[in-house]
Amino acid sequence: MLSRIPRSQLVRTSKRSFTTTAVREADFTHAVIGGGAVGLAIARQLAGRDGTSTVLIERNGAVGMETSSRNSEVIHAGLYYGATSLKTALCIRGRQMMYALCEKYSIPHRNTSKWIVAQTNEQWEELVKIHKYTQSIEGVPTHYVSLEEAAAKEPHVRAKAGILESPTTGIVDSHAYMQFLLGAFEERGGDVALRSPVVGISSLGERGSRGWEVRTKDMKTEEETTFTTETIINSAGLGACDVNNMILPPVRHQKQYYAKGNYFSYAAATPATTRLIYPAPVPGLGGLGTHLTLDISGRIRFGPDVEWVDSPDDLAVNSTRLSQAIEQIRTFLPGIRVEDIQPDYAGIRPKLGKDSAVATGKRFMDFVIRKEEGYEGFINLLGIESPGLTSSLAIAEMVEGLLYK
Repeated sequence: MLSRIPRSQLVRTSKRSFTTTAVREADFTHAVIGGGAVGLAIARQLAGRDGTSTVLIERNGAVGMETSSRNSEVIHAGLYYGATSLKTALCIRGRQMMYALCEKYSIPHRNTSKWIVAQTNEQWEELVKIHKYTQSIEGVPTHYVSLEEAAAKEPHVRAKAGILESPTTGIVDSHAYMQFLLGAFEERGGDVALRSPVVGISSLGERGSRGWEVRTKDMKTEEETTFTTETIINSAGLGACDVNNMILPPVRHQKQYYAKGNYFSYAAATPATTRLIYPAPVPGLGGLGTHLTLDISGRIRFGPDVEWVDSPDDLAVNSTRLSQAIEQIRTFLPGIRVEDIQPDYAGIRPKLGKDSAVATGKRFMDFVIRKEEGYEGFINLLGIESPGLTSSLAIAEMVEGLLYK
C-alpha cells in the first residue's frame, strides 16, 4: 500500500517532455494501474526515462495474480488476428522482443513450434486460409507438414486432413518473466503499491490539465491513501472498464465481459508430444479451441475452453466441461488416457463484447490502446487478452510513444 511511504518521500520534481500543457509538481510522473504482465512491462519501460517517477498500483497481494498467471503461457506467432489489427502488429513485435529478452536474461522459455491440425476438409480449408494469410505479412512464417513427416515426429498426434506448422510459436515461464519485469522496474527506481485497489480518480484542472488525483484503499486496514500523478495508464485488465468509467463520462463508459477458460492437467507419460498442438480454428469462436500446450518442464495441459461467466472471481474449474474437452482432445490425440486427465486451473479473459471472437471474423475485437481524446495524460488499455502476454513488451513501447511523441 502507498501509505507506508512518507508523503514527503512521494513528492518529486520531474523533467517532463510528454504532450501536456500542465505546469505542476505531482507525486509521480506516471501511475500504472494493474500489475499483470502488460502493466509490469509498461511500468518498467516508463521507469527507464530519466527525470521521471513511476508507481505501479496493484489490487492483489502480489503482481501477476489474475489473467497473466492463469493462461497457456504461449509465445504466440500472430496467426489469427488480421493483417491490419493492433493484435497482429504488437504480437509479432512483442514475440521478437520476448525471445530476445528471455535469451539475454536467461528467463525460462522454449521455441517449441506449434502444429495446427485438421481432421476434415472444412478444417483443412481453414489451414489453407491461415497459410495464405501468413504469406501476406512479414514475420509470421508457416509451412505444411506431410502426414509421413508427422507420423515420424509425433506418432501420437492424429491429423486426418493435414497439418500447418508455426515454427516461431513457443512457451515462456510467465511467473519468471513477470518477476524479472518487477525486479527491473524496482531497479530503475519504481515504486510498487500492493493490496491497493483504486477506488477513485479525480481530475486536477480541466480533464487532467493539471494532473490526476488517485485514491486507493488498503485491503486489510481499509485505510485510504491519496496521491497525485501527471499521467495515468489504465492497464487494469479485468478491472480496466471500472477504471475507464471512473474517468470518462457515461457516454464513453465500457462494460466488461468475462470469458472463463478451464484447463486440465495430464499425469500420464504417454501419449506425449514435443510441440504444441492446436485444432484448426472455428470462425467466430471466443477462443482457439481446447488445445495441447506444454509448460517449461514438458508437462502436458489441455485448454482453455470458453465459458462465459458473470464474475471475474469465478475461478473454480468447471469439471462438468471435462467430457466436452475430452471429446475435442481425442480428435487429435486419440490414445489419451482419460483417467489421467484432471481439472487443473481456470483463468478469466477480459472481453469488450459478449461472444466476441479471438480470431478474425464478424465478432473479432481488437486491443484498445489509445490516448483518450480530450483527457490529458490518460492512456487507456481495454480488452487486453490473448495475445497480451506475448505482446506485453511491444505494448509498453507503444504506450511510451503515445505519452512522449
